[in-house]
Formats: sequence, structure tokens, C-alpha cells
Amino acid sequence: MKLTPELLDRTYRQGIFPMPGIFGMIEWYQPDPRGILPLDGFHASRSLQRKLKPGHFEITYDQDFVGVMRGCAERKPTWINEQFISVYGKLHAQGKAHSVEVWQAGKLVGGTYGVHLGGAFFAESKFHRVTDASKVALAKLVERLRARDFGLLEVQYLTPHLAQFGVIAIPHEDYMRKLKVALDLKREF
Repeated sequence: MKLTPELLDRTYRQGIFPMPGIFGMIEWYQPDPRGILPLDGFHASRSLQRKLKPGHFEITYDQDFVGVMRGCAERKPTWINEQFISVYGKLHAQGKAHSVEVWQAGKLVGGTYGVHLGGAFFAESKFHRVTDASKVALAKLVERLRARDFGLLEVQYLTPHLAQFGVIAIPHEDYMRKLKVALDLKREF
């Protein structure tokens, strides 16, 4: 099955997301339980709150989507290959994928990206080249989604790293109910 923007649109709406598996073949995932970050439950540590103050980083949105994806692909091993960069880049061109960029001294030092459908945002990956830059990107993503009254921020899995920000795991049935409600919202990123 060829990965296309149309296929991604359909699968995300069904609660399914892709990752390349062994030998680069696309594998499809629908985890149970599912990791979500309740937008009213985001937790920022004191050190992160200091980094969020003006003057530490410059934050932009959708200014370097491919740069953020390539930054996320720097870690090894990575599931983000050229096919994913191309297809998600097409989703970005359609207004269905977005990035948060974190800059310092004119250099891209962190960011996050994901898919946006209705009032749902599916966070895919984040990266940092400077301490806490990926955390700043996540905090700014949450801030933006809150300001635009999004209904769901999905992060795929609950991990110890994500738990520190308020991520929780919910059963598949609960996730699908939340997803349906969020998809029916009309929201702009």
C-alpha cells in the first residue's frame, strides 16, 4: 500500500497511524491504551517555565516544517525516512500538518510536528539540539491548541518522559469517542 496524504487523512480519522517497520515496510498502529495530553492538564516544571520566558528562544509556526522533520529524523534509530518527509510535507502543503519551530541565534534548535484534522492534533515527533528546546516546542504547541480551542492532543503512547508533562493513557474506546468529537470541530492551527 502506497503512503499518500489521502491515506493518512483516512487512517488518522480511524485512530490509526503509520511507521516504517523492518525493511522499510509501512506498519500501522492503533495502540490500546492511547497516550493523550489533556490540554488543560499540561505541566511545565520551573526550569521549563524559565525557558518559556521571552528572550530565551524565538518561536515560529509552520516556517520550516521539513527542517523540523529532518531534525526529528536525526536521532538513531529513526522511523522518519524520506518517504515520510515527502508525504507529510504534502499534508503540510494541504494545511493538515504543522510544525512548531524553536530558534536560538537564528538557528533551528528544536521543534515538533504533527497532523491536524478538525479539532484534533496528532503529535508525531519532537527534537532538540539545545537543552529543553523540544520541551519548549511542546509547551508552545499546547498553548496554541488551547488558544484555538482544540479538543484533542494525541501523542501515541504514554512514556515516562511524556508523563512529566501531564500525558495520560486512555482505553481505545475512550480515545475513539474523544477523536470523533474532536474531528467534528472546525479549528484552524
